[in-house]
Amino acid sequence: MTRSSTRRTKEQPKDYSPSESRDDAAATHANPGDDAPRIALVPDELAGDRLDKVLAKSFPEFSRSRMQGWIEEGRVLVDGARAKVRQPVPLGATISLTPDLLPEQLAFMPEPVPLDIVYEDDTLVVINKPAGMVVHPAAGNWSGTLLNGLLHRYGDAAAGLPRAGIVHRLDKETSGLMVVARTLEAQTDLVRQLQARTVKRRYVAFVWGNMLEDATIDAPIGRDVRDRTRMAIVKTASGKHARTHFRTVDRTTWHGQPVSAIHCDLETGRTHQIRVHCAHIQHPLLGDPVYGHARGKRSVRPLPNDFARQALHAWRLGLIHPATGKDVHWRTDVPEDLATLAEALGFGKDEQIEFDEDDDFAEVYEVRDDEDWDEEDYEEGNEDDYEDDEA
Repeated sequence: MTRSSTRRTKEQPKDYSPSESRDDAAATHANPGDDAPRIALVPDELAGDRLDKVLAKSFPEFSRSRMQGWIEEGRVLVDGARAKVRQPVPLGATISLTPDLLPEQLAFMPEPVPLDIVYEDDTLVVINKPAGMVVHPAAGNWSGTLLNGLLHRYGDAAAGLPRAGIVHRLDKETSGLMVVARTLEAQTDLVRQLQARTVKRRYVAFVWGNMLEDATIDAPIGRDVRDRTRMAIVKTASGKHARTHFRTVDRTTWHGQPVSAIHCDLETGRTHQIRVHCAHIQHPLLGDPVYGHARGKRSVRPLPNDFARQALHAWRLGLIHPATGKDVHWRTDVPEDLATLAEALGFGKDEQIEFDEDDDFAEVYEVRDDEDWDEEDYEEGNEDDYEDDEA
């Protein structure tokens, strides 16, 4: 039994719902159609009051400053006529308000985002996420995300789950397999499996240099103290235990520069883990715009076919099915852009050679005592510790 299986876990994952991240109370009422007109009949006790005061009491989910702006924009009508901020509201008047919500307030809405479904049942769905798709709405990406697509495909069932059932993430430009829960019980079970390391994730990556045949990278990851948008190897208390196993499956050269194709198995799921670990040992991923070269230095050579994302694909996923208790796994071929890049670089056709189940990743680059590792970080509500493969 793993240590994490003996630890107490909460029955429900932390809910990072829109209401925890939005800038006013309107977020708590965001539903499909929130940009449609809203109608209010003025009650007797508010008759004769100024419009701005009546609006504040009729639509308490919106801030007064926001509604004042909407009045000036002509989004508020009183008995069908354009309203003024300080006008008195007559008895029995009908107020029509058409909100103009901010992008982040419209983020958690169903959208017909195409989803590549690899497997689906009543308990879970496995999705092959393309490069370029954001998993969860955030600053700069408030629409067109995987979450929006899940809300559209599964409706109220997904809307009733934290993060629409999402339990782990991939970076926007990382492609590959993800599992999403369709019930709260399954989501809780999958979160516990991620904590217990029974979810197996294997990636194929192309990196600069001649990698060792196989090894393990064990180095804690945290926010870069010089640049909070980046992750880095952090050996202080803020660094979180991170461990990546890899094996080299092919090698080639590109304009005289050695390049390796590797398979990576994640033992932990830190943000940008594979990218940071490979850069840490001086073998950054091809095409990685953040970690692909030393700070302040340009990449060695432009990549063929204008390849412009990190060469990383989650091609194999295994777990214990929450409903049946059986070991299940899925795999998917590399996408067309990676296959084209592999051919242009001169890799052979076996870049996805299967590992034997008893493979031993014996060599360790850097060993860290993990006595301070808290298996329940996720449950404490720290979003940075949410199982986050390559977010």
